Amino acid sequence: MEIIHIVLGKANPDRLNGVNKVVHQLATEQTKAGKQVRVWGITDNPIHNYPARNFKTELFNAKKFPFAINNELKKAIIDNKQAVFHLHGGWIPVFSSLAKLFIRHNIRYVLTPHGAYNTIAMERSFWRKKLYFSLWEHTMLRHASRVHAIGKSEVTGLQHLCPEAASFLMPYGFNTTENKLVNTREPSFTIGFVGRLDTHTKGLDLLMEAFLQFQKTYPDSGLWIIGDGAGKDFLENFIAKRKLQHVVLWGKKFGSEKDELISKMHVFAHPSRNEGLPTAVLEAASLGVPAIVTQATNLAEYVTSFQAGISIEDNSVPALVSAMEKMYHLYKNKAADKYIQGAQNMLKQMFDWPVLVEKYEKLYQ
Repeated sequence: MEIIHIVLGKANPDRLNGVNKVVHQLATEQTKAGKQVRVWGITDNPIHNYPARNFKTELFNAKKFPFAINNELKKAIIDNKQAVFHLHGGWIPVFSSLAKLFIRHNIRYVLTPHGAYNTIAMERSFWRKKLYFSLWEHTMLRHASRVHAIGKSEVTGLQHLCPEAASFLMPYGFNTTENKLVNTREPSFTIGFVGRLDTHTKGLDLLMEAFLQFQKTYPDSGLWIIGDGAGKDFLENFIAKRKLQHVVLWGKKFGSEKDELISKMHVFAHPSRNEGLPTAVLEAASLGVPAIVTQATNLAEYVTSFQAGISIEDNSVPALVSAMEKMYHLYKNKAADKYIQGAQNMLKQMFDWPVLVEKYEKLYQ
């Protein structure tokens, strides 16, 4: 059985795009496990400008009309109709057109929405999504062999949105051998965030307000933010207006440079209002950095179970401040080791790619 992943982009891990990173990791690990895998990317720039990889990548020009399928892609699909096609992303017009092509030619396909259908995501632009769903998305979901949900919030969203969809719950994996524990913490207590700078979705407004209050009690503490996006203006304005000290906006960082910065943090904060499954939290865990996460990350249950950090029940500033204070005192009292080890155990037992790759086989059956 051949698996062909289709993604918007090039599955480039060196981009601030979680979907592309996950597709790259999944295809890499499936290939290592001896699976027959290719990645097809739909892009405005079909140049193969990405790091070396162990799987074959084919790129197809995106059409200006969002529902249109490139003729070369259409032919390639029909020529490979014995494969299982794996679509990545929700609310993508060209994917609804691809689904119709698959249905017409009796081609099996599965879909990973990457958090697009969870309950919080559905609240945004509700009526527009409802209309779009009735016209296009419903057919794609109903005929998919499996709809791969990465968290319980997405299973719940799918049940409300399309009860007949064949949902399949499985988290993303993470290559636990990529990073090693590095004990190089900053001298002062440092809270970190890594990801796309989307103020509302990522809860950056909550993070900044919480850190402002936290720092009044612990003035030497720091906040490091790694990433780029539209929320950068909000962050810069907040820092300037509140005269906030010890906040560093590092911009985009990748590879060893990013890992080195994360390893110096004491705790990783991810107060998202809406997520699929944030790989940045897993990256931090691989470097022995415990996390503060919201329920919306779909990681709260794992973090709590393995004592890999602190999960907060509500997306509020007081809850974030309380979690920051707890982690601060754990480090001060030299009692944070169990959380550091818990983060490592969580990765090895729940997110190790070699284990999950075999479980993913059920997705394609």
